[in-house]
Amino acid sequence: AAILGSTLNGEFEDVKLLNDLLVEKNKSTGWDTPIHVDAASGGFIAPFIYPELEWDFRLPLVKSINVSGHKYGLVYAGIGWVIWRNKEDLPEELIFHINYLGADQPTFTLNFSKGSSQVIAQYYQLIRLGYEGYKNVMENCRDNMLVLKQGLEKTGKFNIVSKDKGVPLVAFSLKDNSLHNEFEVSDMLRRFGWIVPAYTMPPDAQHVTVLRVVIREDFSRTLAERLVIDIGKVLHELETLPSRISAKIVLANEEKDAVAAGKEKKDVQNETREIITAWRKLVVQRKKLNGVC
Repeated sequence: AAILGSTLNGEFEDVKLLNDLLVEKNKSTGWDTPIHVDAASGGFIAPFIYPELEWDFRLPLVKSINVSGHKYGLVYAGIGWVIWRNKEDLPEELIFHINYLGADQPTFTLNFSKGSSQVIAQYYQLIRLGYEGYKNVMENCRDNMLVLKQGLEKTGKFNIVSKDKGVPLVAFSLKDNSLHNEFEVSDMLRRFGWIVPAYTMPPDAQHVTVLRVVIREDFSRTLAERLVIDIGKVLHELETLPSRISAKIVLANEEKDAVAAGKEKKDVQNETREIITAWRKLVVQRKKLNGVC
């Protein structure tokens, strides 16, 4: 399986390279390993702004492709598509045959009651926008992504982790996160109305933390410029705050002082109890002596 549009940084994996390597591997081993392309995001992007990119059925080993209509297909959540190169590439045991309406109806999907609104919405978008319409939308997303990327680079504070060729998103990390980290930036951006996720990369790259902004069709150039301004405000505010290390030292000292104060208070209380106990014993002994006398 190859991914055309990684969730983490929007990158298009090199499907052609995988195909070429797998052709040689199949020859040397006698295997017949095919390729499935997970193009959930990239399937509605690459055909319109990267038509020269070979990732689909132009490659002989690519047998199936899935794509999400609710991402860059411009339809609300609940619709996805999967297509096969040939009918023979879909195993017969995965197909359900029903005769609910009086004739044999082969279907790959699970059968349950569900509205058809998403299918109708996708059909409407395809007919209304067509190739040129989708091309314009995707080019606009890419242009706004570049505006955001260039704005972040001008701050001099970030490393850009994502690539220009891929899903129109910007994944970026702080060049110096010794004083403040990406999670603090994400948290403070919420005060400006932005929900920008921060997360660590997968195993073997967990030391890298990134912030990610996905550019959709309704994310305008004005919003991109405003986000850059708000990120600048957050950076300025963070510079005025003590670092996480300093804050931890202060908290540790405060806890230490509190423990010491508690111990001192406890020592005084114990000393008071000891004095009271000693006086009580002395009083009891005097009473006994007076009784004998």
